[in-house]
Amino acid sequence: MKTTSVMIVGVGGQGSLLASRLLGTLLTDEGYDVKVSEVHGMSQRGGSVVTYVRYGEKVYSPIVTEGECDYIISFEKLEAVRYAGCLRKGGRIIVNTQEIDPMPVITGAAEYPEGVLDELKAGGFDVDDFDALAPAMEAGSAKAVNIVLMGRFAKCTEIPKDRWIKALEKVINPKFLDMNLKAFDLGYES
Repeated sequence: MKTTSVMIVGVGGQGSLLASRLLGTLLTDEGYDVKVSEVHGMSQRGGSVVTYVRYGEKVYSPIVTEGECDYIISFEKLEAVRYAGCLRKGGRIIVNTQEIDPMPVITGAAEYPEGVLDELKAGGFDVDDFDALAPAMEAGSAKAVNIVLMGRFAKCTEIPKDRWIKALEKVINPKFLDMNLKAFDLGYES
């Protein structure tokens, strides 16, 4: 069995670590050997955060090298661009079209670049871009963008939806479960 590599990328505070915990729990429950590695960066200050999740029959390292990643799940457009070089030929980027200004834009030293997703598509990348914020808000909170994106990614896997739901029930605080189940459904059906 081939090892599959997934990168979950975003900005600190977007919930990428919860998303990786959800994916790791699901894959472990499905019987895969799973390795997860989290790189926090400047996560507490809105900096880049990346998590590597690799799974298969036997996985020896959690780290994804350039040109090796099967899927990138990006919670923000610039983060998709930052890590696109890690994607293998034929890999896919699932990206939220939300823009979160990095520090140089906030301070006025730079402008948020236009057309970054168009450039990725023109470069031959398989880009699945959509507004994950709107369904997250419909579910009840902007913080549910991560689970909307995981719902969208779930359709790329062969794992049945009910198994994803069981994993959500394991990792989500019960008082937020209904909102997250709705967010997952909205992402899955989008």
